[in-house]
Amino acid sequence: MKGIVISMFLVLAMVHLMVHQGEAVECNEVKKSLAPCIQYLTGKATDPPENCCNGVDNIKTITPNTAERQEACECVKTAAALIPNIDQVAAAALPSKCKVDIGIPISKNTNCNE
Repeated sequence: MKGIVISMFLVLAMVHLMVHQGEAVECNEVKKSLAPCIQYLTGKATDPPENCCNGVDNIKTITPNTAERQEACECVKTAAALIPNIDQVAAAALPSKCKVDIGIPISKNTNCNE
């Protein structure tokens, strides 16, 4: 009986770890969510397209807590740094233009620990 209880405890502990490991923010998903925003972020469009705003909304969905927002912030920061002609004003305005408060500034100069 004691062996069964220990085995069940170990199985539950492994399942718990697998679930929590899967909760990490994937940078590829963040980048994919923001990809439709490139035209807006580089000043080639005056407003973000609907699929861009859907991506911003997706980032909000996948980052429900502070740790996940910080992870996503680092992803956004890295992605923004790869776009040499990013308009910092447009980037900062993106969440409000999409009417989505994601709690993550979009900039290559953001301190993600704050």
